[in-house]
Amino acid sequence: MKAKPDLTAPPNLAHGQSRTGPARTRRPIYLDLLPPCNVACPAGEDIQGWLAHAEAGRYEEAWRALVADNPLPAVHGRVCYHPCEGACNRGELDDPVAIHSVERFLGDLALEQGWQFNAPPPPSGKRVLVVGAGPSGLSAAYHLARLGHEVEVRDAGPAPGGMMRYGIPAYRLPRDVLGAEIERIEALGARIATGHRVTDLAAERAEGRFDAIFVAVGAHLSKRVDIPAADASRVVDALSFLESVASGDRPTIGRRVAVYGGGNTAMDAARTARRLGASETTIVYRRTRAQMPAHEDEAADAEREGVRINWLRTIAAFDGPELTVETMELDETGFPRPTGRFETLAADTVILALGQDTDTGFLAAVPEVELAKDGTVKVSSTMMTGAPGLFAGGDMVPAERTVTVGVGHGKKAARNIDAWLRGAATVTPAKHQEAAFSGLHLWYFGDHSRRSQPELKPAERVADFTEVVGGLGADDARYEAARCLSCGNCFECDGCLGACPEDAVVKLGLGKRYRFDYARCTACGACYEQCPVHAIEMVAEPQSAQEVQ
Repeated sequence: MKAKPDLTAPPNLAHGQSRTGPARTRRPIYLDLLPPCNVACPAGEDIQGWLAHAEAGRYEEAWRALVADNPLPAVHGRVCYHPCEGACNRGELDDPVAIHSVERFLGDLALEQGWQFNAPPPPSGKRVLVVGAGPSGLSAAYHLARLGHEVEVRDAGPAPGGMMRYGIPAYRLPRDVLGAEIERIEALGARIATGHRVTDLAAERAEGRFDAIFVAVGAHLSKRVDIPAADASRVVDALSFLESVASGDRPTIGRRVAVYGGGNTAMDAARTARRLGASETTIVYRRTRAQMPAHEDEAADAEREGVRINWLRTIAAFDGPELTVETMELDETGFPRPTGRFETLAADTVILALGQDTDTGFLAAVPEVELAKDGTVKVSSTMMTGAPGLFAGGDMVPAERTVTVGVGHGKKAARNIDAWLRGAATVTPAKHQEAAFSGLHLWYFGDHSRRSQPELKPAERVADFTEVVGGLGADDARYEAARCLSCGNCFECDGCLGACPEDAVVKLGLGKRYRFDYARCTACGACYEQCPVHAIEMVAEPQSAQEVQ
């Protein structure tokens, strides 16, 4: 008796044959989608790319891939509010990848190992002036130097770093870490002149024979409010207070301190006051916790360190050691309004943390530059002002004021300055479609909990300015990198290779991925269903040879 054929086994096909032939209406293709972490990063880092190197233990390659976009990874691993993690698809599965922890590990390892940036190309013969040595100015200087331009940074402060040095306390950002990463930018060839306040751009440009200028002066001017006070000397602004402490001073603030404001600067001021010996530190904020501009982690850390936050309160008068505050309530639109109810708090010093402005007055002398009502500078999509060759970024332009946003502005400005100097148009490549969580097939990934960085206990924190959060070790950093889902990009798991019943998937070798043999493919979709990261899509079958190309 003749055996029955196995209808589930793939047929032996000669090259060029297809089991479905012209009946096939769709086919699989390999594609690259844009990971949501990359989309969310204000510095434009290829996060998924450097995480893949870190997962493989190629730490120096990971660092070099990272600094292609951001020259300050050890800084960012500490102070960035990591919006990338908020966008991470892994958060829908268990917890987001601890991207900032791995970035800090790579940044610290680079400093420990003495890794330096790649040498720049031959000089272009062009000179660029950067005004401001904060994150945006330093980023622009770095990227311009990497493009072969001669760069000089001029800053009014006694040392470079801007708000990173004088606004972020040392318990969050140790000064030796900041200094080492700035020194590496200088070693690349960017010259930094401190104690040099720029007041006349035209004169500076002419005297220095600069071909272009990037202005990135930080928001160093504190906003003020009139508070009736018996002793005005006991009312100080937060930026001056933080700068004084960062410079080594220990201002006398008394045992009880009130901080007025609800932003990150208010949290830093309150936590700094605790470290200076204030046993009672209170934040007074006129809105609710949900409305505060400070990041929730910053507020939670402040409270863990003994800072008390009074929501829906505004300061009416200060007659030390008494502070009179008025209770507020939200109207139907969510805006706070006074109630006429008052209470008294104890305070020896009041620190105002009501926001900052940039000093853009020196730009008023440039007729082509247009300033907005809030004093920020209007720029085009290339970050150039109305004056040819004069670019601006960082806190000076309308945007969120963070270190990472500033670094992203510096990179973008540098690329546009380079194009302008070469007389070329800036080409922005088309972005791929973003990889959504709903498109992932998560059979491949297990439940792996997130690694946490070590932290000092609250009682230990307030004793001095020692760094509060520690770094991950190599094993934990590599583990975290391995938690990346590689959203939208093939990482050669061989799922498609093993799933294809027709042997239509051809492996091209390590690092080269795969290709489809469409002569054998039946478009069953098994490869698509097995691909965990949505690096395969089923598309309509081309109707002509031109469509195939």
